[in-house]
Amino acid sequence: MGAPHVPNLIGREDERRTVGDLIGRLPATGGALVLRGDPGVGKSTLLAEAVRLATSSGFRVLRTTGVEAAAQVAFAGLEQLLRPLRDRVGALAPPERAAVNAALGQSDAAVPDLFLVALATLNLVADAAPVVVVVEDGHWLDRATADVLAFVARRLDFEPIVLVAAVRDGYPGPLDDVPMLTLSPLSDAAAAALLDARFPELPATARQRVLDEAAGNPLALVELPVGLDQLPVGPARLRVASGRRPMAATNWLRLSERLERAFGARTADLPPATLSLLLLAALNGSDSLSEVLAAGGSEVTVDDFAPAVAGGLIEVGDGRLRFRHPLVRSAIVQRATAGQRHRAHAALAQVLDGEIERRAWHRGASVVGPDEDIAAELDAAGARALRRGGVETAVLAFERAARLSAAPDRRADRLLRAADLAMDLGQRESVARLLSQAEAMDLSAAQRTLAAWIRDSFDDGIHDVVANVRRQAELAERIAADGDVDLAMKILYRAAIRCFFAEPGDEVREQLTATAERVSTDPADRRLLAILGHVAPIERGPAIYEHLAQAAERVDGDPTAARLVGNAAIAVGAFDVGLAMQTTAIAGLRTQGRLALLARATSIQAWCALQLMDLDVAITSAQEAVRLSAETAQPNIALLARSRESMIAAMRGEHDDAMRIATEVERDALPGGVRPALAMVQLTRGLSALGVGRYSDAFEHLRRVYDPLDPAYHHLNRCYFVGDVVEAAVRSGRYDEARRLLDEMEEIGRRTPSPALHINLRYARALMAAEEEPFLVALRADLVRWPFARARLLLAYGEFLRRQRRPAEARAHLRAAREAFDALGVIAWGDRARAELRASGETSRGRVAQASEMLTPQELQIAQMAADGLTNREIGQKLYLSHRTISTHLHRIYPKLGITSRGGLLDALHRTVM
Repeated sequence: MGAPHVPNLIGREDERRTVGDLIGRLPATGGALVLRGDPGVGKSTLLAEAVRLATSSGFRVLRTTGVEAAAQVAFAGLEQLLRPLRDRVGALAPPERAAVNAALGQSDAAVPDLFLVALATLNLVADAAPVVVVVEDGHWLDRATADVLAFVARRLDFEPIVLVAAVRDGYPGPLDDVPMLTLSPLSDAAAAALLDARFPELPATARQRVLDEAAGNPLALVELPVGLDQLPVGPARLRVASGRRPMAATNWLRLSERLERAFGARTADLPPATLSLLLLAALNGSDSLSEVLAAGGSEVTVDDFAPAVAGGLIEVGDGRLRFRHPLVRSAIVQRATAGQRHRAHAALAQVLDGEIERRAWHRGASVVGPDEDIAAELDAAGARALRRGGVETAVLAFERAARLSAAPDRRADRLLRAADLAMDLGQRESVARLLSQAEAMDLSAAQRTLAAWIRDSFDDGIHDVVANVRRQAELAERIAADGDVDLAMKILYRAAIRCFFAEPGDEVREQLTATAERVSTDPADRRLLAILGHVAPIERGPAIYEHLAQAAERVDGDPTAARLVGNAAIAVGAFDVGLAMQTTAIAGLRTQGRLALLARATSIQAWCALQLMDLDVAITSAQEAVRLSAETAQPNIALLARSRESMIAAMRGEHDDAMRIATEVERDALPGGVRPALAMVQLTRGLSALGVGRYSDAFEHLRRVYDPLDPAYHHLNRCYFVGDVVEAAVRSGRYDEARRLLDEMEEIGRRTPSPALHINLRYARALMAAEEEPFLVALRADLVRWPFARARLLLAYGEFLRRQRRPAEARAHLRAAREAFDALGVIAWGDRARAELRASGETSRGRVAQASEMLTPQELQIAQMAADGLTNREIGQKLYLSHRTISTHLHRIYPKLGITSRGGLLDALHRTVM
């Protein structure tokens, strides 16, 4: 890319400094910046400045350019970006190497999850650092490339990589989440200075007209005078010294269209052969000079480009052809007739025999009416794009194939396939449009069923959960009757998730439960167990619990299967089984790069670990779930993960943080009625108050989870905190309310074998009793995997003994409770045990913190993995960070732990600090 024709940055000094400061971070660290604005406001000039600064500093520059004609080809932009690094692909870890080769079409393997491609890209670029990545016309990148670049941009805090991208206003996309610099029009003074610098002899009348029409747009200021006969001049025509004949007024045009006319005017005198080649280049999805020459025919040569080069429209060199500005490309295409464009597409298709997707797209653009041969080729290109991870490309291919389909049934099939994939992408308008087109046709029964499934699946259903769940249950039954049990179970599972996040009522729960049990007759079917766990965890608790072990045996390392079994386990309070299953699932999902499911699994792992009070696991899993759910656009999962963080903070005695996070979660969860998150907010507030002895406040918060009329009510989560709400009621003197709640939950306990529920019930009975035996019964239960529950029983038992004037007996239990609380890191409860010990007549030493508590959640996760013997690259592969970032984190971790190398990590993580 050469510098734009604007030779200065008049009026853009602040923006230039911003870009310079960003590149000035190299080689120590990097960052990302998106330049956004209307066409011609100076984005290309600032990109050129970034290239100049990088080159003068000796940094490597990697570039890619979005091309509208190539936006349908998955990873087209990534292939251009990584072309100079192809020789480094072999050094990647095998999963990453396979992923990037599949994405770039170097192998026929199906592309794994896009995030594995993104991690491979990050490591390739990081290994070539320091690097400046320049992205031109990012709004026209194919979606797969844009997603990869957004992934990379979010991980540059510790990388010697700078990414600078330019996008046009009005084109939302993945890069919107990257730090952005919006370029406004130049001030009047800066606009005048720029115009005078370029056209010092422009007549006063023409000068003012250009300033008025350009409205501060830098490119317009330097291009409109060049094609002044195209400039709208109002009623009075304008004649300038050039002798060009002015044209009639066209004041209604927007600026970008005026600029396209200005550029287009500069093609008017080009030879026909040059114009023909420029049209081929403008429609081609590559910057390959040889492809354009081949499509132009045997009579054209590279010399035919010379007039366009001389006119400043293109640059040619190193076998590449680049347009000086994207509006040049647009102007050339718009000035061509439809027939010329069709012929150009056909010519390009003929020279792209080896590139299935690009050839299919050009063939598709070369015709107007139905053509089943081309439709089939587009269909195959869509399937290939899907295998390479280009879901958005596949949607466009199937839709275009549908338009060219001669047979109505094939047209309907392709429309429905496109709609199904658009649903996965969250493209609501596309789904509605494609379904409307399909449903206007005479669909078969199977096609009508599929259309109904897509329409229902796209609706989140939270605000109309009863109607949606009923409809999905009926749809699943019809699909199962037609023989597709797998699809029916998918529909039922999605409906079950809706029930978990909302509250459909007992009647709807029973309908969905009965439907699931009719569709799947295997009682150990993991899908069935997961559905029942979300919909009827109490009503079907015995059946779920009975078949849990058998379902777990069938997992055989399959992460999807393990995740479903783990979900069923936590629904019946078997958090030890749930933790084991989610851990298995997470290992596989990391390898496969399925970050959306990984976000869900780590959130559930955090919940299981929190119930078992393994705070190290809970802290790291919750933090990762927050990060991944944001990255994969799953707001409800993000709310759940954040609510886990709030509860962790409460358990660690970080009450201000707990309240802040809980408030943020409640603010975001209330509008959508996300009940599990709202329940967790009240549980966090209640546990925080309970830990510091504010029992009345604790009860007011906790009781809301048990009130069916409260937004925080949750059918399942109320089972796991019975002991807490009863304790808060008893200690605040509300015995009648404590008895009512306990009786209600005792009735539920008679219907389900949930270990977590029964541990809570035994604790609550002991708190309500006036005698010692309930404490002894509760302590005789197997609580090896429930250390926090046992420590709370010991604390409560010690308090009971002290009140019975048996302080000597109480002290042993209080000491054991204190030591357990300290080891678990639940500071507030440890302080309560110390206060009870003092009241019993024994002085208690203060808690000694663990060295690991000095680390952030991500640092703790990295330190744990390094202590387990994983290399930096292996840790990076698991956490989807580059190995350089892992190295940077470790060098920050060592001084915090008082060590100098990874060899001391294992001991340091378990060492106490004063």
